[in-house]
Amino acid sequence: MELKLNINDKLHVLDIEPGDLLVDVLRKSGYKSVKIGCREGTCGTCTILLNGNAVNSCLVFAADCEGASIHSVESLGTMAEPHPLQEAFVKHGATQCGYCNPGSLLSAKALLNEKPDPTEEEVKEALDGNLCRCTGYVKRIEAILAASKKMRS
Repeated sequence: MELKLNINDKLHVLDIEPGDLLVDVLRKSGYKSVKIGCREGTCGTCTILLNGNAVNSCLVFAADCEGASIHSVESLGTMAEPHPLQEAFVKHGATQCGYCNPGSLLSAKALLNEKPDPTEEEVKEALDGNLCRCTGYVKRIEAILAASKKMRS
C-alpha cells in the first residue's frame, strides 16, 4: 500500500505492508537515528515526534500515520549548527554511547515545545520512558534545563 508521510519537513511516498511498524518504515527510509530497542515501548530508543508528540514508533502501525508529520533527531540540528539541546547534552556530559540520545533528545524537544520553562520534575516525567544505561539521568536533566534557559533567552 502507498503511504504519504511528511518526514523532517519533506514529503515521502512510501510503499509499505499494512502491518509494518513505523520504526521499521523509518529505518528502511534511511532514518537510522530511530533505533530499535525493546520493540515493546519501554526503552524509548525509537522515540520520534508524531504530529509534535513524542511517541514510541515501535508501537505505531505506519499505515495509521497517513499524512502525518514526523520528526526524527536528524531534524534538530547539524554538526555545524547543533540544536541547543544537542549542545547542552555534550556540554553537560549527558551522552556516552549515544544509542539512547535520539529518543531522549526528542522527548526533551516535545517537552520544551509544550513547556518552555519546565520544572525538574517535568523534565524527569518527560524522560520517564527513555532508558539510559551509560550516562544516567542527572546530567540529562541538567542539560535539558540549561537548554531550556538558553532557548528562552
